[in-house]
Amino acid sequence: MENKNAIAALAALAQESRLATFRLLVQAGPEGLAASRIAEALGLPASSLSFHLKELTHANLVVPRQEGRFIIYTARFDTMHALVGFLTENCCGGQSCC
Repeated sequence: MENKNAIAALAALAQESRLATFRLLVQAGPEGLAASRIAEALGLPASSLSFHLKELTHANLVVPRQEGRFIIYTARFDTMHALVGFLTENCCGGQSCC
């Protein structure tokens, strides 16, 4: 992962509603959740959730897909793993610490 991608992902997650949304989608797994279910679970107005989902999508942390009349959002696990790897890549200077 490049610095600019890590910064975009971290910036997107540095907001309470977006972090909660992403964590909910991680918990939901590869099936994802409809926007209406996310809004209901988090108690967010649809207009606010739409803005937050757009920010998470632009940061490549979630991906939308159309299923009938619903838009299903899924966490991008590859991006999540890449971000964690980026943050821990030089952990403890190569020394065993964990």
